[in-house]
Amino acid sequence: MDRGFLSMAGVPSHGESVDAAQSAEGLSDAQIMLRVKGGDDSAFEYLVQKYRRPMLSFMYRMAHNSAVAEDLAQEVFLRVYRSREKYEASAKFTTWLYRIASNLAVNHARDTRHQRPENTVSLDEPDQETGLTMDLPDNSLTAEESIARRERLAAIRQRVEALPERQKMALIMHKYQQMDYRQIAEVLKLSESAIKSLLFRAYETLRVQLKEFV
Repeated sequence: MDRGFLSMAGVPSHGESVDAAQSAEGLSDAQIMLRVKGGDDSAFEYLVQKYRRPMLSFMYRMAHNSAVAEDLAQEVFLRVYRSREKYEASAKFTTWLYRIASNLAVNHARDTRHQRPENTVSLDEPDQETGLTMDLPDNSLTAEESIARRERLAAIRQRVEALPERQKMALIMHKYQQMDYRQIAEVLKLSESAIKSLLFRAYETLRVQLKEFV
């Protein structure tokens, strides 16, 4: 994350990042996290740098607000660091990481349920980090086409936001984080068949509700 965050967590800043990456070569994320547990702060910086963008992207799509996404992503890594002594490599590191992120996102959604922040964005607007959209890029759109696309993106955001919480979470992990059924099941503590059912219902709901835009 930024230097302020790293200093808050007691982690060395950019100077040791290259050494951290080199020392982590050939190790799994779980093994690297065990190093963090053992007091290796440069290993933690490596994990922050590796998962900063995916975590920002996940929170951005859950909160629809770039500033809130930044705060939530920072809080995820702070919780990872504070929980380092309790970490057990019984599951993939990403499962543990996204479980923390999911719980935080759900709590935030529950606490802000009745709020309507002004700075909202579409799930398919350009990613804050890469500037790319998840859909194919639009080249030389006419004014009419541009308006139609904005309406379509607004409709997608509204329909996804209206999905039941677990369906929305599973869909974002599947479509935008490229996580497979097994990974999502481990994060949400559900069976793979339950995840497939959640995703089927989510995609079917969106297909029906957005058919006018297809």
